[in-house]
Amino acid sequence: MALLDLISEDIIKVPLVSTSKSEVIKELIQVLKDAGKIEDTAKAYEAVMKREDMGSTGLEKGIAVPHAKTDQVKTLTIAIGVAPSGVEFNAIDGEKSKIFFLILAPPDQSGPHIEALADIARITRSEAFCRLLNASKSAKEVVDMFCEE
Repeated sequence: MALLDLISEDIIKVPLVSTSKSEVIKELIQVLKDAGKIEDTAKAYEAVMKREDMGSTGLEKGIAVPHAKTDQVKTLTIAIGVAPSGVEFNAIDGEKSKIFFLILAPPDQSGPHIEALADIARITRSEAFCRLLNASKSAKEVVDMFCEE
């Protein structure tokens, strides 16, 4: 399953209103609930925070990929958020994170989860793409950017 197949306007939040790591995760999980992708936000949040406790998923250059395996989804599920001002996410480079990819996968499906992480790593290598993504003003702009990628 390609990352592009998972991206639609209803799973994208631009801009995020949250100002902390836990709030960003809750906000993105709520986006998935509102899109009909998950039922129990508390269980999904617990799974993501359990993974965060093992080590921050804040990467470099303003990218964060909070993720977890949970029985709250039947298939690989993603939410994307953009916080132009940045949020402290304990990133490995010490910078604030601005672009968030929240990934939830069923416990028995490692392959698609790993593929999605690899796709995100490949796409976000482009600093120009990340700058444009961070400057996006709507979910539609984000979808259009991924379609052009």
